[in-house]
Amino acid sequence: MKPLAARPWLTGLIIPVVLGVTWELTVRTGVMTGRLMPPPSRLLDSAITLARSGELGLHVAATMTRIGLGFLFGAAAGTLMGVLTGASGLAMRLLDPSIQALRAIPSLAWVPLFILWLGIFETSKLALIAMGVFFPVYLGVLSAIQNVDRKLIEVGRVFGLSTTGIAIRITGPAVMPAWFAALRTGLGLGFMFVVAAELMGASEGLGYMLLDGQQMGRADTILVAMIVFALLGKACDSILVAISVPLLRWQDTVRARL
Repeated sequence: MKPLAARPWLTGLIIPVVLGVTWELTVRTGVMTGRLMPPPSRLLDSAITLARSGELGLHVAATMTRIGLGFLFGAAAGTLMGVLTGASGLAMRLLDPSIQALRAIPSLAWVPLFILWLGIFETSKLALIAMGVFFPVYLGVLSAIQNVDRKLIEVGRVFGLSTTGIAIRITGPAVMPAWFAALRTGLGLGFMFVVAAELMGASEGLGYMLLDGQQMGRADTILVAMIVFALLGKACDSILVAISVPLLRWQDTVRARL
């Protein structure tokens, strides 16, 4: 077995490492000044300084707490509403048109309304993040339920399964791959929405760190915040994938054979 095949994450590091080394050499040789796009060595120094002062840890903790709670609320609500509208024709006709219309409203359009309703503190931030997570999870669950193979349901009925049995043994497993995909999409949007949320009067968080870096003209601070966002997002996504692997082990897919 090839070394990179044994450790897929090593393959994923090739492009970032090549780009980082290339940019470092470009700045060190004087081709570019690195003032607006600091090289990796300067970014590392800034990250170490922020970490030692405790500022970076404070911002990371605030952002991850907001994302964690917002993702939990949004994913739970999206899953429940997706199951309800997917399983009930009446609920589908009654609720889905309104939800789809709300989904089309830009995320930033909700900011002034949430501030008016909920104030500028944590509640409005969590509501915005949860809303960003809700829509992809809802749509993923709804679509998955609607696309369950009708023949599988008929086979379940032939074998005498009750409605609950069909939901547990047929619909649930059939929906689960799409559900995890929707959760991953929702998580990614949660990271996007937290930036908008932390512009709502926040005094801590990576979004606030981005804004502070812009106001102070610190490109290194902005890039460190962006890199930390990327690393945290990748780590959280990897956790979701790791959780899904044992639950989806029954799938006979191309990926499972790699």
